[in-house]
This record gives sequence, C-alpha cells and structure tokens, in this order.
Amino acid sequence: MPTRREFLYGALAAGAATADMSEAQTQKPSGASFEIPPFELEEVSLAALRAGVESGRYTSRAIVEMYLRRIEALDKQGPMLRLVIETNPDAPRIADELDAEHKSKGPRGPLHGLPILVKDNIDTADRMTTTAGSLALAGSIAKQDAFIVAKLREAGAVILGKANLSEWANFRSTHSTSGWSGRGRQARNPYALDRQPSGSSSGSAAAAAASYCAAAVGTETNGSIVSPSSHCSVVGIKPTVGLMSRSGIIPISASQDTAGPIARTVEDAALLLGAMTGVDPLDNATRASDGRGQRDYTPYLKKDGLKDARIGVVRAGGRGLHPGAQKAMEESIAAMKSQGATIVDSVDLGEANRLGGASQQVLLYEFKAGLNAYLGRLRSDVAVHSLEELIAFNDRHAAEELPYFGQEMFHLAQAKGGLESDEYVQALARCRQGAREKGIDAAMEKNQLDAIIAITSNPPALIDLVHGDYGSGGSSTPAAVAGYPSITVPAGYVFGLPFGLSFFGRAFSEPVLIRIAYAFEQATQVRKKPRFLATAELMG
Repeated sequence: MPTRREFLYGALAAGAATADMSEAQTQKPSGASFEIPPFELEEVSLAALRAGVESGRYTSRAIVEMYLRRIEALDKQGPMLRLVIETNPDAPRIADELDAEHKSKGPRGPLHGLPILVKDNIDTADRMTTTAGSLALAGSIAKQDAFIVAKLREAGAVILGKANLSEWANFRSTHSTSGWSGRGRQARNPYALDRQPSGSSSGSAAAAAASYCAAAVGTETNGSIVSPSSHCSVVGIKPTVGLMSRSGIIPISASQDTAGPIARTVEDAALLLGAMTGVDPLDNATRASDGRGQRDYTPYLKKDGLKDARIGVVRAGGRGLHPGAQKAMEESIAAMKSQGATIVDSVDLGEANRLGGASQQVLLYEFKAGLNAYLGRLRSDVAVHSLEELIAFNDRHAAEELPYFGQEMFHLAQAKGGLESDEYVQALARCRQGAREKGIDAAMEKNQLDAIIAITSNPPALIDLVHGDYGSGGSSTPAAVAGYPSITVPAGYVFGLPFGLSFFGRAFSEPVLIRIAYAFEQATQVRKKPRFLATAELMG
C-alpha cells in the first residue's frame, strides 16, 4: 500500500506531466492577445486598497476573493501564466477575522487585511507547503513561519498563496530556463506570453505585474528580485543583507541571500519593506541592522528626491545593451538632470566587476552547508533531508524533474567541503573586499555619490526549454556580492518588452535609494500595465 507521501508525490507528478502537455500546446500561442476579463482591482495600489477598506467600499474578505478569482481566471486557463503554485485555503477565513478585528480595534497598520503573495521558498506554518518548486519537497509543511512571514502577519497581511519560481531559486543547472519548476511548470511573462519572466522570483514579479495582488515577496542571491522585476515592469527592492531575516527561507548563500518586496510602485514596495524588517535571534546577519533598519520607509517618498543628488552611471560592458535600452538610459539620465541631479558618467566599479569565479565558489560552498541544514530540520515524512538525497531523488524522478535541464550545480556543490575550507575562506574574503571596499564603496567615495545607476537587464528573451536562458544580461552582481541594497524601477520598453533601471549604493542606504527611485518614478511615469500579448509587438 502506498504511503501518504508516495500518494501525494504520485498525484503531483501526474499533474506535472499534464502541465507539460499544456506547455507544449501553449508555448507559442497564436493571435494578438488573450481576452482578459475586466478586473476591479487591476493596477490598484496597497494605499488605495487600504483607503477602500477604511471607507467601507471593500472588506478584506472581498479583496481576497477578487484576487483569488483573478488567479483562477489567468493562471491555469486563459493565458495560463502559471505564476502561483498554490493559494492559501484559509485566506478567506483569515480575512474575515481581520475584518472583525478592524471593526472592533482598528487596523494594525497599512497592511491590515491586504493580500500578499510570497515565493515558494519561504516557510509558512499553515496548510500550504514550502517546496522551492520541487516535487522532492511535496507535502512539506513548515514547523513555523519564516521570520518575515510572522512580521507580515503581525502587520495584518493575509498570505494569499505561494508564487512559482525558478526551481531551487535557479541554483540547480548551468543551463536552466528561468521561471520553470517541477511543481509550477513554466511561468510566463504577462507582457508577452512567449517570453520568460526571468528568475528566480519569477512568479512574485509577474504576479504583481498581472494584478494577482498589489504586492509580493521575492528572494535574491544575485538578480533574483531585480531581474524578474525588470522583465515584468515592476519595482523590486533587494535590501542590504541583514535588513531582514532569512530564517525559514530555503537558502543558497548566507553571505548574499535576502528577501525583498516586489510591487507596481515604489510606494507599495516601501510599505512592504518596512513591514518585514527586524532583528531575528535566529539570523545573526540581522544584528547589523539594529538601529539602522526602519519600520516605515514612506517618509522618504519625496517627489523632489533627485534635487542635488549625485548619481553615478555604470555603462554596460561585454555584449552591451540593446539599442532601445541604451536610448532609455539616456532619457533616464536627462530626466534626472531635469530634476536637479548631478550625473557622474562612466563610473568604474573596479574589482566588483571581476569576481565571477570567486563568487561562484562562495555560492557552491554556502549552498551545500545551508541547504543541508534546512533539509535536515524538515519533518520525517518529507522525501529528502540532504543535498545528496535530493540529487538521488531527482535522478529517480528524472522524467518529472529533469525533462529540460539537469542538476549540474547540485553536483558541483555536493563535491565541496565545509565552510572551514581555505578555498571558501579566501574566495569569501576576496568577494567582500572586491565588491565593497574596492568596488562600490571606493567608487562612491571617489565620486561623492548618493547612488549608482545601471540598466537592470536587457528586454526579456524567449522561453527556450531546449537551450535554456540566453541573452538578457544584467547589472545585479556588484550589489549582490557586496550584500548592498538595489532598487529597480520600470525604465522603458522595446517592442512592448519591459526593462528597468537599477539604483544601488552603500550598506543600509535604503532611505536614500527609495528617495531617489521614487523621485525618478514620479518624474518619468514609464510603467504600462501588461496586455498579455502572444508575442512582442514587432513591426514591419
């Protein structure tokens, strides 16, 4: 007789096979776009939802149910975006309880009763699972909320569901396809359905863009918040490592991992950021944020925030920018100048751009140590409790888990030793010094900068399950390796395909970056809502 775990895995695997058939049928849909039902909450902000609740126009229960219907209409039918792995079966009940609390005691804060999606590598101690998109963790129920989830609940947020992601936060294969996971299958970009949403916070960014929620939570090691936010024309904040806890989040790198907010506006992202900060005894990195993190970043939302700011420009190297993105960069610079900013062009980040090999070694060592620790704490009925067991599980279930790409990164990490290894210690020291003192800090000090800007990424590439990701580039590495904050804001479109502009700076400079990014957003007003087109708006 099959065990509960075997039964659950079998059901999910069968569903995955069906999903693959759907992928093949809808990978390149015909026609200009899908007909999307009108939606009352389309593009509605957190502040507007809050005002609607305060005025009596909405209840939390009504908002939750509207978003659930939106997900039902677009995720597994219609455009089949595949942005949500599972919704919270208790969300309507929780909303009712928060409505009653609001009536009797008033709101806890600006998130009271408002639905938030979280990435499926973030623990929630409820009836939802936490799997990093993998069938290997099917049925895994967290013993307790991740620290940031507990903070969101304290602020009154309703955890609406788990967003799809690039499986294992895109640290499984050297030629993966962003937005694909064994459980969620291929997430799609709401701006052009044949384009990738990037990763690894694919579902979080695309769901915010598609109005599945007003805001979502993603995680980043290197680019996993800012890149999908850029690809989906939303705002993503990758905070300083240590501003918010990583406890209860499936890890890659202790030195680079962080969660962060994704939303359609800087204001909404700032609201969500403040709700998740705090010192956590279970995450030593958060000690550095004591007295430096804030519970409310909205005072820094200043329309004149670019006045007298000194902004350094990092120009793309290597294959460079798409001409359309280059044009948008020049337009962005002109807009900032018109708002009173001083531009320092062609800033050199020095060592921060030459750390690829060392950074990769750090991630491999830290992934093995961190993942083994996380898996080792899981309940006994979960299928895997170590990286070695995870590799074996994927080999046994290759048809479902490895149909398009392998697990080369897992094998490389498994071959590494412990964190006391000289190779790891030396690589980490080089990364920290190169990205910080000899990189961002040096460039900002030399040029007396308030922030540095770069195009976040080129427009999104086609989904290619045969060859994997290609061609979108990115500027996330210096801030990611340094553990410093970065904010991406919509900056333009090429043939209807979006890309963003990143603002990054010193450790715990979120207030400065939010002020500058908000002023840029208000001055440019670039963002357009998605139209769920079948493909890019090619002309001629």
